[in-house]
This record gives sequence, C-alpha cells and structure tokens, in this order.
Amino acid sequence: MSDLPQPPVAERRPHSFTLHGRTLEDPYHWLKDPSYPEVNDPDVLAYLEAENAYFEAVMAPHKGLVDRLYEEMKGRIKEDDASVPQKDGDWLYWTAFETGGQYRKWWRRHVDGGEDQLILDEPALAEGKEYFRLGAIAASNSGKLLAYAIDDSGAERFEVRVKDLETGEHLPEVIPGMLSEIVWTADDSGFLYGLANEQWRTDNARFHRLGMPVEDDVVLYHEADEGFRVGVSETSSRKWLVIATGDHVTSEVRLLPAADPLAEPIMVSPRKPGREYDVDEHDGLLFIHTNDTDPQFRLCTAPVERPGEWSELIAPDPHFYMTGVECYRDFFVVEGREDGLDQILIHQYDQSIAPKRIVFPEPSYAAGLGDNPEYHVEKLRLGYESMVTPGTVYDYDVATGELEVRKVQEIPSGYDAGKYRTERLKIAARDGTEVPVSIVYPHDLPRDGSGKLFLYAYGAYGYAIPPSFSTGRLSLLDRGFAYAIAHIRGGDDLGQRWYLDGKLEKRWNTFNDFVDVARGLIEQGWTKPGGIATAGRSAGGELMGVVANMAPELWGAMIADVPFVDVLNTMLDATLPLTPGEWPEWGNPIEDAAAFELIREYDPYFNVKAQDYPPMFISGGLNDPRVTYWEPAKWAAKLRATKTDANLLVLKTNMGAGHGGKSGRFESLREAAEEHAFVLTQMGVEP
Repeated sequence: MSDLPQPPVAERRPHSFTLHGRTLEDPYHWLKDPSYPEVNDPDVLAYLEAENAYFEAVMAPHKGLVDRLYEEMKGRIKEDDASVPQKDGDWLYWTAFETGGQYRKWWRRHVDGGEDQLILDEPALAEGKEYFRLGAIAASNSGKLLAYAIDDSGAERFEVRVKDLETGEHLPEVIPGMLSEIVWTADDSGFLYGLANEQWRTDNARFHRLGMPVEDDVVLYHEADEGFRVGVSETSSRKWLVIATGDHVTSEVRLLPAADPLAEPIMVSPRKPGREYDVDEHDGLLFIHTNDTDPQFRLCTAPVERPGEWSELIAPDPHFYMTGVECYRDFFVVEGREDGLDQILIHQYDQSIAPKRIVFPEPSYAAGLGDNPEYHVEKLRLGYESMVTPGTVYDYDVATGELEVRKVQEIPSGYDAGKYRTERLKIAARDGTEVPVSIVYPHDLPRDGSGKLFLYAYGAYGYAIPPSFSTGRLSLLDRGFAYAIAHIRGGDDLGQRWYLDGKLEKRWNTFNDFVDVARGLIEQGWTKPGGIATAGRSAGGELMGVVANMAPELWGAMIADVPFVDVLNTMLDATLPLTPGEWPEWGNPIEDAAAFELIREYDPYFNVKAQDYPPMFISGGLNDPRVTYWEPAKWAAKLRATKTDANLLVLKTNMGAGHGGKSGRFESLREAAEEHAFVLTQMGVEP
C-alpha cells in the first residue's frame, strides 16, 4: 500500500449562508455544478476523476479477491434462468436470461400452443450502451401491441416506444421524457402515461392516441402542488383507469372509464392533509384502503356513483397493519403484517364467510402476492423467501388452500440451508422500545464476542426491509459473518405508527434505534465494538452518515451507497427534483426554524467532526436525479479534511449511471464484490 498515491484533497472555497439567525460554512459548495443536470465544470470533473483513480489504485491490490467474490456470486446465479409463465388473456408471458446475458428477453406463447414469440429483446436494446434500464412495459388488452420505456443514461427520463407484436415492427411514435407507468385504454386505441417536467417531477397524466402526433396528446390531469407526484394505473377489473396524485402523507384519486379516457374524471374523495387512500373496484363498488381513522389502515367501500360515501368493511386492527387490497372476480385479498411478519388473507365478498389466512412455516420470512394480471383467477401466484430459504414461487388454490411449488430459486454452485440459522430478535432501544432484528448466521458461529457482524437498515419513507434471501450475502456468511437487518423506526415494519415515530421531529429515533441495536448485539455476544460492518443506500446512506458521527467506534467498515448526506442544503433547494415532495418526510427548513435546527443537528455533512472514523466506501452516480452526485462528493471531501484517523476512505462515482449504480445483472454483482472485498480487507477477515 506504500506505493499508492495520496488521496485527493478537494480545495476549500469560502461559501456560507444564513437562515433563521444561524450562519453555516459550506466550503465544498463548489462541487455542485451550477449547470446541473449538465455536469461540465472542469474542476468538478477533475476532482471526481481523481477520486475514481484513487479508488482504482486502492482496490488494485485486491483485484484477485474482487474477482474471486464476483465468481462466487456469479456461480450462485442460474445464468439461463426464466420466470414462471403467467397467463394474461390469450397468452402466457415470461422472461428469460440466456447464459452470459446481462439483460432479460421477454417471451410469450399462445395458450393454445404454438411457437414461443420473442416480444422484447433487452440485450439488443442495450447493445453498445454503458447503461440500460427497462422501465414500464405493458402489452395491450388484445395482445397485439406492446408499449415499453427505456433509459440509457441512469437519469430516469424514459423514452416510450410501441411495437406491433403481429408484424414485429415499431410504430412511428416515440415519446421522450416519460416517468410513469403505461396503461392501455380498453379498446387499445391509446394509453395513459406521465411526463417528467424540468424538475424531474411527474405533475401530469396524459393520453396518447396511436397514430396522432405526440404534441397533440391530451393532458387529462395536471397537478398544481409541486410537492405532489402523479401516477397512472388501472383497477383489477380493468374497467377503470386510475389517476392518483399525492406526496408521502396525502393522496387523491380520480377514475376514468377505460372505454372512454376523455370522459370527465370521477373524484373519489378530495385530498385531506395526512390522509392516504388507494382504490380498487368490484361490480361497481369501490374498495378503499385508507388510514383516515387509524394508522393501521382500514377498508371501506363506496358505490362508484357516490364515491365519497365510505362505509367501513374491515375495521382497523391494532395487531394487523393492512398494507394493501386487491380485488378479483370471486374474492379479494388483504395483505398486511402482524408483528412485522407478512400475512395474506383471502376474503369472500360475502362477509359472513370467515377469511382464509395463508400459513407459512418459518418464524421469519417475506411473502406476498406475485404477478396476477387476470381478474378471474382460481389460483393466486405468490412469492415466498426467508433469510435461509431461497425465493420460491407458489400457486395458491383459493378453493382448496393448497400451495403448489412452481419454482425454487436455483443456486448452481450449491446451497445447504443446514449450514445456517436464522432468528428474529428484539433489542430494546434507549427509550425502552423493542426493535425487531432479523439475523442469519453460520450454525457454528461463536457467541463470545469474537465474531464479525454485518448490520443493515434503511429507516425512512415507511419502507420495510423484508427478511429475504440473498445469494450475495452467502459470501459473508461463509467467511464467518452473521448478517442482521435492524427493523428500525422510520420504516413501517411494525405498522404506520412505527414509520411516524421515525420521521420529522422524531427522526432521532431512527438513528438511536440503529446504534442501540448494534450495542445490543454486542451485549449478546454476537460481536464486539469495531466488529460490525454496516451499509445503507440513499436514505439509508443518511443513516450511515449520522451513525458514523454518533458512534464511530462501533463500526469496522462502512458502505454508503448514493448517500443522502447533504440533507439541509437539499431541503433548502426547492429547485431540486425531489425537494418539495420530501418536506413531509424531513420537514421544510425554509419556512420552519425548528425543522431547520433539527436537520442541522443530524445532517451528516455539517456534523463531520475531528474524530476517528471507520474505513468508509462511498459511492455516487453522476446522472443520479434522486441523490445528486455532489452529496457523496462533498461529504467525502469534508471527511478527508477533518477526520483524525488513517483509515481508508474511498469515493467511487459512476460517471455513466444513476441512483441504482451500473446496469446489467453481472455489472451490479461486480460492484457488490468490490464492496464485500472492502469490508473483508478492512476488517482483517481471511479472504
């Protein structure tokens, strides 16, 4: 390592701002290119390239380990894998990878038999591109047309194309700048979609009629509130097109007849601050899933003719968090969680008949509805996995209650579940709240504090991290690590109240929960201070930044992918794509002095201090519209200039990708292998 170059040192340039009576210094403000989303400032690009060169130099001695980890991970993936075919109308649809293929091919076959038909060739579309991502894809109701959207930069501005599946030719229309789903009208004459505006916000729903100029597309709805986003979908019966608008806490839904998209929209119920609801439909009756009276949600119904007259069908349950409802012709399905564990209940429309609960065998698992596109079904497609059970696809017979295994994730290099154990723990946070922890570990892991532990969490937006299976994780388990997921407040793992108790003025609960879980696992003998590797992405990267400042002695290595770490500056900039819509999650520091002070207190960038930090691997994406590239860049620069240790810190910026990192299933594996190699080398684990 003595031959390595010195790490880059970003220039400090005077910059400060004053708000609510407080002045803050921001000497790395210049790393935000004023011409963004174009990034062409030579000083900015030179710094990012220097950091990338340093990253490559640091990782070069470990190339053999990275390659070995990559081959391990690749060896656990069935290269010629295919999904279970699913019927939709007259066709069975599925996707498949070919050996060596980075991207899927989309196939179908007529239900009466015949040849397999290739309807979309992702590898051909991605050829020659540094980045490729397929967004929305939708076959028309007749099965004759296919609309799909692609992004070849990572900026998440998709281009819509339409393919005639009978001739294999593309229609002439091309729609750039799309950021939504695609929903066909009943007669296949056109489809609904939404465009991203200059601020990367979808504030509209549009109708494109095939054969007409794109500039003549009809704006069906435009949202005036810059914090709200508009989405399009359809009800399970496909009788109604859905235009939904909302932010993180408030929603509003309009319905259009699928047979008449230019009809006057039906407003289900005008928005009320803090009320969320979503809608499905069965035989002219709306099924409304809402948190209007309780954060656990309830289910109401209303006639389509009187959509605002809600009658309670299923009351809120303090022990059951209702996460969603889907209607089918002969029954409806309620999904939810009890004590953080997924539940699926089959309800009859005749409420005198008790619902059936699908029972799963393990104490900790993840389960949910799969792809069920048809309204009239007798079997439901389900997905199931746990931290020791590979992903399993089931068909559930609604009449008999039988589960038929359709596919089990194949691991070509071999997998022995008996080598591992999984548990669900509860660890008390400092305020007495018990935080669930899902953990998987080698069956012979010592519990004397000598072991290594990888601890993961997210803790924002009410997003629960499921205790699911990971083939990449096996590379850590097989080297003696335990792997734990902390289900901290800020997610909705234990219900919406769990989410509410980790946001806005209660945001510190999220950070404290994570640190307290780490300390609790140490007390239980899973590891010792400095024996924990930890990782977070995006808002989970914010978590990493805060806990690095709070308790750096706990972490032996830290991964922060596209981390949201310049929180205060971002929340003060209403011109950025996400900011107005984020104020309900983090607070509005422009108008609210208390929100300003709270964010300032935990903001990872502004709270970097002269102390020892753990080895840190930080990543960003130049084209990332969610967490802009300068957030990780500024944070890394300030850490380098301030920290008192000699621990390794690297910043890797993907210059041709966005929030999700590199595209392609093998390229993403190589990035995971680099991160695992960083953890192993920095924590002194035998490779």
